[in-house]
Amino acid sequence: MDPQRDQLEPTTLTPHLPSFAQLQESLAPSGASPFPPIADYAFLSDCETVALVAPGGAVEWMCLPRVDSPSVFGALLDRGAGSFRIGPAGISVPAARRYLPGTMVLETSWGTGSGWVIVRDVLLIGGWHHEHDRSHTHQRAPTDYDADHVLLRTVRCFNGEVQIALDCEPVLDYGRKPVRWQYTGEGYHEGLASHPDCDLQLRLTTDLRLGFEGPRATARHRMKEGEEIFCALHWSEHAPPKSVDEAKRRLVWTAHHWQHWLDRGNFPDHPWRGHLQRSALTLKGLTYAPTGALLAAATTSLPEVPRGERNWDYRYSWIRDSTFMLWALYTLGFDWEANDFFYFIADVAGGEEDLQVLYGVGGERELEESELEHLSGYDGARPVRIGNAAYSQKQHDVWGALLDSVYLHTRSRDSLDERVWPILKRQVEQAVAHWREPDHGIWEMRGQPRHFTSSKLFCWVACDRGSRLAELREDWECAQRWREAADEIHAELCARGVDHRGVFVQHYDTNALDAAMLLIPLLRFLPPTDERVRRTVFAIADELSDDGLVLRYRTEETDDGLTGREGSFLICSFWLVSAYCEIGELERARKLCERLLGFASPLGLYAEELDPETGRHLGNFPQAFTHLALINAILHVIRAEEQLAAARATARWR
Repeated sequence: MDPQRDQLEPTTLTPHLPSFAQLQESLAPSGASPFPPIADYAFLSDCETVALVAPGGAVEWMCLPRVDSPSVFGALLDRGAGSFRIGPAGISVPAARRYLPGTMVLETSWGTGSGWVIVRDVLLIGGWHHEHDRSHTHQRAPTDYDADHVLLRTVRCFNGEVQIALDCEPVLDYGRKPVRWQYTGEGYHEGLASHPDCDLQLRLTTDLRLGFEGPRATARHRMKEGEEIFCALHWSEHAPPKSVDEAKRRLVWTAHHWQHWLDRGNFPDHPWRGHLQRSALTLKGLTYAPTGALLAAATTSLPEVPRGERNWDYRYSWIRDSTFMLWALYTLGFDWEANDFFYFIADVAGGEEDLQVLYGVGGERELEESELEHLSGYDGARPVRIGNAAYSQKQHDVWGALLDSVYLHTRSRDSLDERVWPILKRQVEQAVAHWREPDHGIWEMRGQPRHFTSSKLFCWVACDRGSRLAELREDWECAQRWREAADEIHAELCARGVDHRGVFVQHYDTNALDAAMLLIPLLRFLPPTDERVRRTVFAIADELSDDGLVLRYRTEETDDGLTGREGSFLICSFWLVSAYCEIGELERARKLCERLLGFASPLGLYAEELDPETGRHLGNFPQAFTHLALINAILHVIRAEEQLAAARATARWR
């Protein structure tokens, strides 16, 4: 061993070469963006952390050790904030990319002038690690599997010869702290990256020979046909693969884990089955396994408007997602995951404090928002924000979302958990006490509080579901009182939340439309045959759409405290599909759903919004709410098709 080599550290004499992301930026044609389109990123997960892989093969987003921790690879938000690539040298456009069927294992095929290689990327999952101790992070019941805390990348040359380049340059703390590399172990196959002001340490293990160029680990090798190599980045006490054979075995174990998980689901035999399965896998990947929390998205500050200011941190868990998440999971047969998420919601709602709009994935309440001024932002969109100030907003929809979640959970098992009843009572009483007050609404408006119709709708849901659950417990006093409150909210909403045309509007002081009103038939506020429901659905389809894609609201008609317009919200368009089915417009529902499915990313993923003119994905990615609305919409269409087919069959036999 060479003691000087083992203590090698960057000096001013070592040139800091540009990263792969920065090299792409320098080579981009004039006027072209060096950032890949949002929809072109691949999503990896081990249900404790996530990674986004650019089409050029670089990991450009990864936060450690948790999904909401500071980034170690942040080129997604600044081309100099860290990336990790392994692939053919001198080429950045792959021949093909896909997930191995039924998995979260990414496979990228590369063709060069001299040969072909396949790169596979995966966040490893293995058996349960805590056989002789107890986990300090897991709050849900132990399972048979656990995250290995290893990012594994394998390369196989299956034709000719290909020059492979590895470049790993983490920059810790959102691009503020470049690392120092040093060798560990014998030879050139293991490296340790650290910074004196950070506890996090990254270890890179590979069968390539590593060298260190300043804050970057590099390797070069010419692969020949039949040869296989691996590299593994890890950040905990769990051991990485030490050989290519072990790497292959653990990759296969992880792939089988994902396939076995998917096998538990109930997916209809339908041409859209693949969309349901990819959405289910994405939602599972956005779950934080130790607590059962569901992330809204894997990223922060991907812009809702190109180069605009509507950039938010979505790496948290929103209460309003709970109803849609539980409905999707129970419907698809994933009861374990539904129960874990339900009990996460019960945990955060179980204290004496008021229910919040969102929480950290570990149940944290304070999510202070700040701006990272040193980052340029995705394609120049600033500011880059971490934290989310919406946690302190007053949004009255949270009580209804929680109560509908309890209602769904109770229906799934025909009993009400005793631990949940006091939580439920407190939330219904909050809705009864505050439904007459203005709030910031379901869309988290940063303008003045208003009497938002959607908030009144969810307060009605809280009282309606609360009354039904009280009847189940034979608590007739609560059932009667909450039913009376629900009836009062219902009457006022129908009197003050409807315009002269009989269309439900955004809030009491406007005639502006709001796509959240598509939830009226889905939440059973009114029957789908009610003329006000039909008029609202058609008004939103005709007047709140750009090129057939639904907006949340028109920014020029709404005081949301921000400037600029935004794209169409995918969840709203999928809600329109479901609403069409509810009111019997199956053909319109099917056509819109087919169109929306055509906007999926090349890997079947969705962001939050679409640009109606270009079809380009906007906002954080991948977005849980979009995939939840997709599942709801597809199952609505399939159920309507089955009902129509059954009706026609019955008519033929008469």
